[in-house]
Amino acid sequence: MQEKSPETAELRYGEKSLELPVLKGTAGDTALDIRSLRKLTGMVAFDPGFANTASCASRICYIDGEKGQLFYRGYPVEYLAENHEFVEVAYLLVHGQLPDPDERARFSELLNRHSLIHEDMQHFFRNYPEGAHPMAILSAMVVSLSTFYPELEASEDEEIDITVTRLLSKLRTIAAFSYKKSVGEAFVYPSYKLKYCENLLNMMFSSSVVDYQLDPVVVRTLDRVLTLHADHGQNCSTTTVRMVGSAGANLYASVAAGICALWGNLHGGANQSVIEMLERIAADGGNVERAIEAAKSGDRARRLMGFGHRVYKTYDPRARVAKKLYHDLARHLNIDDPLHEIALRLEEKALSDPYFTERGLYPNIDFYTGLIFRAMGIPREMFTVMFALGRLPGWIAHWLEQHADPEKRIARPRQLYLGPEPRPSQSSFSS
Repeated sequence: MQEKSPETAELRYGEKSLELPVLKGTAGDTALDIRSLRKLTGMVAFDPGFANTASCASRICYIDGEKGQLFYRGYPVEYLAENHEFVEVAYLLVHGQLPDPDERARFSELLNRHSLIHEDMQHFFRNYPEGAHPMAILSAMVVSLSTFYPELEASEDEEIDITVTRLLSKLRTIAAFSYKKSVGEAFVYPSYKLKYCENLLNMMFSSSVVDYQLDPVVVRTLDRVLTLHADHGQNCSTTTVRMVGSAGANLYASVAAGICALWGNLHGGANQSVIEMLERIAADGGNVERAIEAAKSGDRARRLMGFGHRVYKTYDPRARVAKKLYHDLARHLNIDDPLHEIALRLEEKALSDPYFTERGLYPNIDFYTGLIFRAMGIPREMFTVMFALGRLPGWIAHWLEQHADPEKRIARPRQLYLGPEPRPSQSSFSS
């Protein structure tokens, strides 16, 4: 339950007034409790995009956009990315605490045990058209899991771990198979000898003619990027997962809906848009200055992709980590890519231009992750799939939190109707 503050806020409307309780969060944030607003006044709150509406109370993730801070279960995201593997962060989000060595070993063993998908599901893959987008395949295959595997019913940790690791592991396999299908190559099965990110890269890039060599730096970079994506509060896709889940939909259906929401270029597809923007600049002769000036015109079609964030008013804390990851990876791989040079010059120009810094338009995580994935050889159609793999633990944690909430309610926003007034009509059912 949210803690009620002794303070209240007074809402006045004409001669009417209403006292609204003030709720306090553990990090000092406050909220007006308007649950009785419509009942007592007949009015609803109008908030397009829910930018000023807390749709739930959660213990999973906290963001301070003014200070540029992000915490998972109380831990700064920078600390987790530096000191813990993605699998441990997934455990933290689901269980509320980091695993001890025994819990870590058991969780990893379950991930390996549940990495294969049912053989019959391969028929689905083979019947998708050549070149099908991996995100379309990913969402369809996830909802199909509910026909092969039982839904989560028990609340015991063992049952939760099995369900969680089944989805975490199988989504990784589905992602790799989706990529193989999109390029017309044979599937590569997961290996019990490899860790989470090693398995993903091996399934994607190994083949009958290519013996993919795992690079520890690439593996570690991917692991950290997944951690940076693991949760981000009530973003579009997480809110979608909770909204679908509020109707009583199972975990697979809710996550499939989240994947579809993530696909949008204003959400998970933004890292792909960054690469496309850099390609346009390259086609324009690499004229970074012209792109900078065009972005200042106020035309949204010419804005810099990967700069600024709806939540953060200063530097995105994930971007600080991703920036270092990208620069370290580029040096390690000795990147020879014209987009690399354009990205570096664009970053330098924007960070030294008051127009961008005064407006908080710093490079965000999407700017760097698009470059990281490109440097790894991951095609742009797979960028959002990689994002989905990272965000999956957060989606699962939010679904579980909502599922266990004794006060949960089905999501049912109101609307401000602006259509025609009731019109005269004659019904054949009139007496």
